[in-house]
Formats: sequence, structure tokens, C-alpha cells
Amino acid sequence: MITSIELGDFLAHSETKLEFENGVTVFVGENGAGKSSIIDAITFALFGEHTRKSNKGLIKRGSNQGFSKVNFSVNGKKFEAARKVDSKGTLSAKFSELVDGETVEIAAGERKQFGESMTHEVEKTIGLDFEKLKIASIVQQGELNAIINAKPKEFKELLNAIIGIDKLDVASESMKIVNKEFRENIREKIGYDDTHIEILARDLETNKKEVEESKPQKDQLERKQETLQNEVENLRKKVETDTPKIDKINQLELRKKELLAYAKEAIHEIQREISENERKIHECQDCFEHASLKGDLETKIQKIDQAIEDSLKKIQEMTSQTASLREKQILASKLQLKDGKCPVCDSNVEKLNPLFQEEHLKQELVSLKEQIGLKEKERDMYNQKKKEFSNKLQNARDAEATLRAHSVNNKEELTQIQKEIETKKQKIPLNVNGNLLEISQIDSHAKMIFENISKLENDTKGFDEQEFNQLKNQVVQKQSELSHIDQQIGAILQKISKGEEQIKTLQNAILELNVVKDYVVSLDKIQTNVFSRDGPVATSLRSWALNTISAKASEYLTLLNTKIQRILLSEKTRDISITCYSKKEVLELESLSGGEKVSVALALRLGMASLLGASNLNLMILDEPTTHLDAERKKSLVGVLSQLSNISNSETPMQFLIITHDAEIFEDSTVERIYKFESTEQGSKVTAL
Repeated sequence: MITSIELGDFLAHSETKLEFENGVTVFVGENGAGKSSIIDAITFALFGEHTRKSNKGLIKRGSNQGFSKVNFSVNGKKFEAARKVDSKGTLSAKFSELVDGETVEIAAGERKQFGESMTHEVEKTIGLDFEKLKIASIVQQGELNAIINAKPKEFKELLNAIIGIDKLDVASESMKIVNKEFRENIREKIGYDDTHIEILARDLETNKKEVEESKPQKDQLERKQETLQNEVENLRKKVETDTPKIDKINQLELRKKELLAYAKEAIHEIQREISENERKIHECQDCFEHASLKGDLETKIQKIDQAIEDSLKKIQEMTSQTASLREKQILASKLQLKDGKCPVCDSNVEKLNPLFQEEHLKQELVSLKEQIGLKEKERDMYNQKKKEFSNKLQNARDAEATLRAHSVNNKEELTQIQKEIETKKQKIPLNVNGNLLEISQIDSHAKMIFENISKLENDTKGFDEQEFNQLKNQVVQKQSELSHIDQQIGAILQKISKGEEQIKTLQNAILELNVVKDYVVSLDKIQTNVFSRDGPVATSLRSWALNTISAKASEYLTLLNTKIQRILLSEKTRDISITCYSKKEVLELESLSGGEKVSVALALRLGMASLLGASNLNLMILDEPTTHLDAERKKSLVGVLSQLSNISNSETPMQFLIITHDAEIFEDSTVERIYKFESTEQGSKVTAL
């Protein structure tokens, strides 16, 4: 049972703590006062689950964090589960056992990767997970009323959902998926599934027929192939015999072209040599005469150079004398006798030295000028002679260089070259494209090529190239026919091989698919018999569940003050019927009073909870059970709830939490504890009544 709940900034609660005992505890208050928050507080503390959109939605507005703490006892042991969440969504959790006033931690957080899970430890302790707790211990708004007013078919669906038979639909769909995926795997593996067996059988027969029809065609083509191969072989032998001749003919043409090409090149070379020698004769024939004058010219030039040098010296001497006389002339003009006396010493002088006589000096200067003129003419004459001899000397030297360049030493060598020119002119044939025999006389190499041509002409004598080409065309034609037949045989062999391979593949596939078909049939049977909600397994499970619920509900009814002694749930084709029994008679559900119907519904709900294993926590929460009930039925419900203490005091005591906004219906009740919830500006306010 739950012993206390503590909330801090959790949903509408700022700071709320509730104490609980066995029996019935009622939460009353207007809508929005925070009553249903207690359910979220319990499931969040135990399992980290709730009905809000996110964990942050659990935090009271204006707060940074919120927490929920639940203390409960199981089989005499006390436990505490607490979880906290902050505005960032960070969670912290702790599950502990309370031993002699000390807190012993069992698990903290949800670090499943390290093998730590508080939720897992809570589930082990309580014996239920969140989903089972919702079904076994929490009756949401309208569920109790639905049990009371449900039609037989709707009650069957509700029962299926509560005891989990509806999960068979999920299992059935899973089986369909398994079946589909199995077929897909088979198709991926071998390309087919069991639905293709008949198609594959037809394909198998078609392939067998095609293989049988192809074998005679193959034999006929192979015989034709053998005949053609023999014909091609005989033709090839003839071609091989004559092929060297066609090669020799080709060589013959090449050799003729080679001889003509060589003859043209050789003639061109002879003509070039003749031209070169003629040019040599032309350039050298007058060189001997010029070259013979070289020594005499060099001697004459040396003598002229000496004469020019002597003339230059004589001119220089007379030029110096002229300069001296001009100086003396200037002095003589100043040394004139005056009254027969010397103008310098004033002594008597009968006559002046001719060197100081101005007239004499003038005559001397004129004479020297004439002599210098003669000497310059003489020098010019020598220079002219030197130029003339230098040109002749250069011609002599050029002639000597020409002879040396052509390696000609004397006139006899020129005569020999002239004879060679005549001989080479005689070797040039009159028509280069004419008689090969005449061309072969050019030189030894031309003669060798001509001999090779003669041998090839002798080897190919009588060969008909046209007949040889026709023979080759026959080989090509036959070979083409043979190739076409080879392709036909290859295609048929491939067809036979592919057909036989396909036959083997189809046979193996059919064998495997027959096994697959048997397996799929078994899966279909399992789906029909085991996972169908109306199959034998579901029917048997529902029958066991109905008997168990009927027995437990009857036990709970004996603790309530009604005339109903026993309830029997039975399944028909499409629905479940509820039959009530008193000590003496069968009671129709429609004939029961409002209080009796609520008692039946509550007993059935407790029976269902017992079926699901709610014994560890022994808790049941009824959220707004008065919804959609009229005043009379609400009063009847209060009467039934007041009697729940009988159940609480039984051998397996139950704890009931009733959430309702109809506070007035509990004013005169005998319920053990009532908490009043009110909405204030600070949050939910809870007061014990």
C-alpha cells in the first residue's frame, strides 16, 4: 500500500504531503484543483511515466524544478521512490528501502548502459510495470460507468483490452508481417516464393520441352559444320601453297620500284659528281697561271713599300727644312743693314750671310716646295703601283686557295678529272624508266637488285593472281558460313545449357518452395488458431479469464451488502454476458438497483485487477467514478464505497483512492479519510476533513 505522497512544485502543487492508510481515501474538490495530479505523481515517482506532454510540463509555473516522492510498503517492507526534474529537462531519481529508520539506496537514475535502472528495480518490487499498473490499479474517468452500461459486445472488447487478449491482434499482425518478411526473404534468396510454385512448374515443363527440341537442331548443325570445316581446310592448303608466290610478286614489284628509285638516285648522284667536277675544272683551269706570279709580285710589293718609305722620309726632311727656313726668314726680315751697320752690334758690315738674306731664303723655300711636290707625286705613283700589284697578288693567292680547296696540284690532275667526267656520262642511261637491264649497268648495287628481280620473275612464272584472289574469296566465304554455323551452334548450346541450368534451378526452387509452402501453411494455422482473438487459444484464455474474474468478483460481492451472491461471466459468439445470482434465483442485470449495479461493476473491476496481479501493491484508484451518474446512482456509489472497508479488512487488504469533484455526496458517509483540494494563487491547497 502507499503510505504517503509528497509533492514539491509539481504541477499545481507547491508543497503538498498526503498520508494514507488501508481502506478508502477520497480526494474531493472542483475541477482543476489538482486532484488528478496525484495519479501523475504516483506514476512519475515509480516509473518516470505520466500523462503530460513532456517532463518539463510537470514543473509548477514559475519554478525551476519539481519533484514527487512516494512511500509505500510491500509484504511488510517499506520503500521510497523519488524523482526530480528541472527546467532543462534534467532528471534525477532514487529508489530506497527504509530499514530501522535508515535509508538504504537500491538504485539511482536510469543508466541502463551500466546495468542500472531504478524503474526496473521498482517493477521487480511491485510486480507490475507501468502499463499493467494502469490496467490493474487505475480506473480512469468513465471506465467504471462503461462496465456498468456496456453492451455485451462492447464489454467483450473491454475485457479483451483489460486482460490483454487484444494483444493477439498485434501478434496476428506481427504474424502477417513475419509471413510477409519470410516470403520477401525467400524471394530475395531464390527469386520466388510459395505463390509461384504453379508458375515455376509451367516454366519447368516449357524449359524441358525447349531443351529436347534443341538437341536435334544441334546435331544437324554439327554435321554441316564438319563438312564446311573439311572444305575450308582443303582451300586453305591451296592458298598456303600459292601465298608465297603472291608475296614474291609483291616483292618483285617492290624490287623493280627499288631499282628505279635507286637508279634515279644514282644518276642524280653521278650528275651531281659530274657537275661538281666540271665546276672544279672551270674554277681551277686558269688558277695555275695566276698562282705562278705570286712570288714575283710579293718581291715587287716589298721594293715598292721600301721606295714609299724612302719618299716619306725625304718629304719629312724637306718639310723640316721648310719650317727652319721660315723661321730664318722671319729673323732675316728683322736683320736689315742700316747705313752699312749691324742693327745689333752697330759694327760695320760689308754684306749679310745668305742665311740671313730674305731674298735668298725665299728662293730656297720655293725650291724646297717644288722638291716636296715631286716627291709626293713619286709617292703617289708608288702607291698606285702597290695597289695594282696587291690586287694581282690577291688574285694569285685566291687561285692558290682554289686549287688547294679542290685538292688540285697540277694540270695533269685536271685532265684526269675531265676523263672521269666523260666516263660517268657514258654510264647514264638514256631513259630511266626504260630497260631494267640497261639501268642495272649503272653500278654493282643496281646489278645486284636486277639479279634479284630476275630470280623473282623466274619463281612466279605462270602464277595467276586473279585465280589466287578467287581462291581466297572462297575461303572467306566458306569461313563466314562456318562462323555463322558456329554462332548458331553456340546459341543452341547456350540455350540448352541455360535451359538445363534453369531446369535444375526450377527443380531446386520448387523443392525448396514446397517446404516453404508447408511452413507458410503452418504459420497460417498458427495465426488462425493461436493469434486470432476468436480462435481456440483466445477463446480458451478468455474462458479461463472469465471464470477467474467471475470467482474473484463473487468473492468481493460477498463482502459488500447486496443480495447478489454470485456473478457469472460467459462468452457467446460475439459478446460476453453477465449473469447475477441470488440465493434462490437468477437476477437480470437490468432489474438491479443503481447501488447493486455499481457493486457489480466494482466487483468485476476488482476481479480484473486481481487477475492482472495487483496483489503486491494492493492499490486501486478510481478517477471521477461519479461521472455521468445521476443523483440516485451517485448516492448508491457512495454506499458501495462506504462498504469498501470490508474489503480493506479482509485477508488481502486493498487500498482505494477515490478522486471526485462531488464532495457533497460524502458528507454523511463512513469513508475513513477525505482530502479536500482547493485551487489558490499559491497553488493547490489540500486539507484533511
